[in-house]
Amino acid sequence: MTKGSKDINPILKQVLDLGPPIAFFLIYLRLRDDTFTIGGNEYSGFIVATLAFIPIMLVAMGVLWWLTGKLSRMQIFTAFMVLFFGALTAWFNDERFFKMKTSIVYGCFSAILGVGLLQGRSYLAWVMADMMPMEDEGWMILTRRLCAAFAVLAVANEFVWRTMSTDLWVKIETFGFPLALFAFLWWQIVALQRYMPEDKD
Repeated sequence: MTKGSKDINPILKQVLDLGPPIAFFLIYLRLRDDTFTIGGNEYSGFIVATLAFIPIMLVAMGVLWWLTGKLSRMQIFTAFMVLFFGALTAWFNDERFFKMKTSIVYGCFSAILGVGLLQGRSYLAWVMADMMPMEDEGWMILTRRLCAAFAVLAVANEFVWRTMSTDLWVKIETFGFPLALFAFLWWQIVALQRYMPEDKD
């Protein structure tokens, strides 16, 4: 925990992290068959749901920052990407911008970790070492694997949104990709236990 940060109830933290994507999913289900005229332009239910998602996400992040005193670099970067591509989606009235945002976010994460690996460093350890102590070798292994996983997710998102329906993309974006990433990380934590210090007490 960084200086000035505070602990909060883990369940509340999960609600603040996962609430906005689930809210987007529910709003989309409600509006997906509707068309809205705003400023003389017609917008699909998907685009309106996207615009509704942005303030919900910002409020959730604001509450999280207020309660904990901090936001991770990953959260800040993701919020910027959502704002940027959400604005492009609305400006050009084209849902493809918001769909490709996921590919770019995952691709950037993979590229950042890859740059660190080329330098012989684990940027992942720099971000997470306080939360999960592990030997340097373990961090390098996890970083290599997560770099590859993010790259796979980026390619998978491109395949899904370019070849499948918007309904299916929304479901995979909301539940499929996060669950796949969670399962992968859990598997890695179990697999890399030997690199984690044992509790001598």
